[in-house]
Amino acid sequence: MSAGNDIQFARRMEQLPPYLFGMINKIKIEKRLRGEDVIDLGMGNPTDPTPDTVVEKLCDVVKNPKSHRYPVAEGLRNLRREIAKFYQRDYGIKLDSESEVICTIGSKEGVSHMCLAVVGPGDNVLVPAPAFPIHIYAPVIAGGNVIRIPLASEEVFLERIAKLCESIIPRPRVLMLNYPHNPTCALASRDFFKEIVRLAKKYHFLVLHDFAYAKITFDGYVAPSFLETPGAKDVGVEFGSFSKSYNMAGWRIGYCMGNPRLIEGLAKIKGYYDYGIFSPVQIAGIVALRDCDPDVHKQAETYESRRDTLCSGLERMGWKIDKPKAGMFVWAKIPEPFDRMGSMDFVLYLAKHANVTMSPGVGFGEEGEGYVRIALVENHHRIRQALKQMRRALADLQNGGIETV
Repeated sequence: MSAGNDIQFARRMEQLPPYLFGMINKIKIEKRLRGEDVIDLGMGNPTDPTPDTVVEKLCDVVKNPKSHRYPVAEGLRNLRREIAKFYQRDYGIKLDSESEVICTIGSKEGVSHMCLAVVGPGDNVLVPAPAFPIHIYAPVIAGGNVIRIPLASEEVFLERIAKLCESIIPRPRVLMLNYPHNPTCALASRDFFKEIVRLAKKYHFLVLHDFAYAKITFDGYVAPSFLETPGAKDVGVEFGSFSKSYNMAGWRIGYCMGNPRLIEGLAKIKGYYDYGIFSPVQIAGIVALRDCDPDVHKQAETYESRRDTLCSGLERMGWKIDKPKAGMFVWAKIPEPFDRMGSMDFVLYLAKHANVTMSPGVGFGEEGEGYVRIALVENHHRIRQALKQMRRALADLQNGGIETV
């Protein structure tokens, strides 16, 4: 008998599809091993460096043997205090750093472990769709039943939430939100959040808001925090991340703030699952929050400039583009006649024949079919080169007929 042939996974594994980027990453890796230059616009993985002051602080602290010990799971007290100060300064929100703030290993880990704390078998979880995969599968792993709500105007979306709360049994346990939204770049207004809080109190559901792209905003737009809303702390929490604003994706550091009872539950789960974030990384995070606002603004300007380059190039190719006002992606509708291919075949074709990778809309759910998500992670020269290669490959495809794909 071959080793492992008799091993059976838990049933929850049957609910987890192959990871979104698997096939595309395989092509990218194979091409790069052959020496081909692949321009990767698929994953939101920052290529710009972490601010020097943050790196220098890490290098300094890591030399101290005391920092090599286990950290505390909920995060260093001084980091939690700095997070609370940051929210007071930028959003006017008063947080108790002892009971209303906890550090996480990025927002993805925080969302996942919070779902283990508040979602159980049979609980209904509302998730806007299309959706970043963890927003769907964290509740699934926790045993919940995910109900997808197609993204629409704020009015229509809120009506759908209310109707579901009136019609399904059991009533929803959790509403998952993510604004600025990944993948679609949709935005939320302060009035929208006020109505969410009202509905949450009326129908007794919890709100988990992933605010990972809080500071990546363009054209003068400022993204509101869910916690700015009166009563928000009564019904939910908000997750933040150092990954995007400070280019600290690989450092794995984030935070969760809000309702103290929910923070307590997350702390309890994390106490069993992990020992927290490496202390030098947390201390470097303090420096980021305290000293790196200029770096954050500069990074947002960089993404805005790349957005303009990418969108202008796509428009010249005949694509209809809605310029995003936030996030590090462009959510683009695949133009005719290529849309009939489906988003997965479209991006696989570009990966093979243009050496450009991006994310298929269907990878974020069936609601994303017909779109692609293009990350703004490369510099202007690389973006222009990607556009040139795409234009050539799509011209070849059109001349040869889609049936040849």
